[in-house]
Amino acid sequence: MPRRTPPVGELVEQAREGDSRAVARLISLVEDESPLLREVMAALSPYAGHAHIVGITGSPGVGKSTSTSALVSAYRATGKRVAVLAVDPSSPFSGGALLGDRVRMQEHALDKGVYIRSMASRGHLGGLSWSTPQALRVLDAAGFDVVFVETVGVGQSEVEIAGMADTTIILLAPGMGDGIQAAKAGILEVGDLYVVNKADRDGVQNVTRDLRHMLALAERPEGAWTPPILKTVASRNEGVDEVVTAIEDRLTWMRGNGVLDERRRSRARDEIEAIAMTALRRRFAHLHGDARLDVLAAKVAEGNTDPYSAADELMAAL
Repeated sequence: MPRRTPPVGELVEQAREGDSRAVARLISLVEDESPLLREVMAALSPYAGHAHIVGITGSPGVGKSTSTSALVSAYRATGKRVAVLAVDPSSPFSGGALLGDRVRMQEHALDKGVYIRSMASRGHLGGLSWSTPQALRVLDAAGFDVVFVETVGVGQSEVEIAGMADTTIILLAPGMGDGIQAAKAGILEVGDLYVVNKADRDGVQNVTRDLRHMLALAERPEGAWTPPILKTVASRNEGVDEVVTAIEDRLTWMRGNGVLDERRRSRARDEIEAIAMTALRRRFAHLHGDARLDVLAAKVAEGNTDPYSAADELMAAL
């Protein structure tokens, strides 16, 4: 017999009380495009807007999972609840995640203050899963203080993570030609923190120098955030505390300059539009931008409505 899904309200309450199984079930409803998804998003909406979403991206081999695990440990030492969405490449046969980041982060398996979920990208471009925004909403509403989104790996479309995170960390490592790769991918335009991992290897100074030079060429408006360049050896937890300090400094700066609210409104705007586009694609060839979208995005970002209800209102207006 198939397992009965508890009522949505019950699942949401259990998730907010720290029940990892309830969180897992809610994310599964998201990934499976369940008919209950609208009800789930409506129930979660009043509790969203608390978590700091931190994206972690970089070329394969730079140590993304090791760095993420070290950052989780550092945040747990401060008493904060932490979640990780590790978006893996998909199996062409089952559609499931191939790399299994939960296996690589087993040291946190018994910590009730940590939730780790591997999600398959399922062929979605940009290194993320199509369901990532809704999964983030689940984790945010469940009361996690920090949510790390670890992406598949650098590619030409990898900049998508910048639109989904409050803070984006670009990981590099010596001896991998990362300076050139980063410039080609355009991620020098979207990184908020640059971390050179494996800093005990030869060539770390070259990577740091190249990064500093390329960042100096970027045009930034007056008062804009200046991305720091940090060095770590994540496998030995060296430099990790400095990265946490930089993440928190970034959060303080965003709050003080209104950037955090604007980022979240922009993210809500993108989420509403994506939902509306999916619903309207069968009837309309194109959905042009509408000024009313900004009003709806503000309502969603503030928790006054959920993205599905906002999308319905947008559709009715069109």
